[in-house]
Amino acid sequence: MPNKDTSSLNTSTISGSNPFKNSKVSIMNKVMPFLLFLCAIVSVLTTVGIVITLATETYQFFKHIPIFDFLFGTKWSPLIPPKSYGILPLLGGTLLITVIACLVAVPIGLASAIYLSEYAPKSVRKVIKPILEVLAGVPTIVYGYFALSFVTPIIQFFFNSAGIFNALSAGIVVGIMIIPMVSSLSEDAMSAVPRSLRDGAYALGATRFEVALKIVVPAAFSGIVASAVLAFSRAIGETMIVTLAAGSTPNLTVNPLDSIQTMTAYIVQVSLGDTPHGSLEYGSIFAVGMTLFVITFLLNILAQYVARRFREEY
Repeated sequence: MPNKDTSSLNTSTISGSNPFKNSKVSIMNKVMPFLLFLCAIVSVLTTVGIVITLATETYQFFKHIPIFDFLFGTKWSPLIPPKSYGILPLLGGTLLITVIACLVAVPIGLASAIYLSEYAPKSVRKVIKPILEVLAGVPTIVYGYFALSFVTPIIQFFFNSAGIFNALSAGIVVGIMIIPMVSSLSEDAMSAVPRSLRDGAYALGATRFEVALKIVVPAAFSGIVASAVLAFSRAIGETMIVTLAAGSTPNLTVNPLDSIQTMTAYIVQVSLGDTPHGSLEYGSIFAVGMTLFVITFLLNILAQYVARRFREEY
């Protein structure tokens, strides 16, 4: 004969009400996914808003300036007559700074990663790695003044033709700034290489350096290349260092001792408030910004492709 309580429980379940259901938990289960979705969608909507703004203003700019003259013109002078809107000097200056920065950051960052991953004792790694990553938290304006007041005088000591504003000083300091990105990401990739691969190489008589160079680095190659591409992308978008140390002369040159102007530095120059809003000169910053956006977007896609293409799964 069924118990009276059991009978009551069965009756409640059949009628649709769950006696064990917590109403507060049920509300949270319904509300929290929605709130988390809103937080996630903010970044997507922000990106869409940026793209729409850039595309709209860029379209208005290209209604007056032919896109061919913009992409292949060798003179950039939108503020001083005779006005010209060829972006190659800005693009060349940006690439010159970026190449110098990568020549500094990639070898030093990779060597630091190899040391931290393969040579440094655990106690040393715990100290050095956080200190190295502190460099990433230093404001870029500080790096800019460091380039101007410390690195530039050294360059002028060795090269008399170097001016106060030059690409070499800015490129070196941008490279110093992105060293933590290269070293940290590369060290993470190397640490993920299984210990058994190292032990196998040691068993065959390899030295520690040979293990690092011929086993660990190739096994972590996808992560290393991805870190280098991301560092390249970060260097292209750097603003304050190049604004302070590289000057504001849009020269199409490969001489690192010359003063140049990058795309980001030009955007800063025009955004200071002297240029009337809605003018063609003002619209040029959106065209330059769109060019910068496309370059960094393609580089990020390249980094993801390289990471997937050369990924080794163990």
